[in-house]
Amino acid sequence: DIWNNTWYPKAKDHINTEKTWYIVDAADKILGRLASTIAVHIRGKNLPTYTPSVDMGAFVIVVNAEKVAVSGKKRTQKLYRRHSGRPGGMKVETFNQLQQRIPERIIEHAVRGMLPKGRLGRALFNHLKVYKGADHPHEAQKPIELPIRDKRVQKQR
Repeated sequence: DIWNNTWYPKAKDHINTEKTWYIVDAADKILGRLASTIAVHIRGKNLPTYTPSVDMGAFVIVVNAEKVAVSGKKRTQKLYRRHSGRPGGMKVETFNQLQQRIPERIIEHAVRGMLPKGRLGRALFNHLKVYKGADHPHEAQKPIELPIRDKRVQKQR
């Protein structure tokens, strides 16, 4: 009976669909607000047909990753840890140090933490493309500008 069954999107319905490509300029954007907006669009939560178990989100390109902003004392106090897997192999570096070395990793780390932890989350993470500088190799996809709502006015550095 059509009146008693709720329709749910299936994964097979979204395999060959054309996904939207968005582009975000991270210059002077607050890291957390930027990452949460990106995660929502990668996940597809902005779509009326959103289903938690289906990859229906968009691809997001982030440029100028080295110019992302953080508030407060996070620039010197926020720590990023990684471990080589060997005894004594813990490496710790601050936001500033990581931004000098690999600025793309900061945004990737923030967005990855906002995606599901599992097979779907790993697949969705591949929809994020982060680049240092304003150039990216995805012009053929004709990305659309993704507006990031910035609730506060940024101070000039």
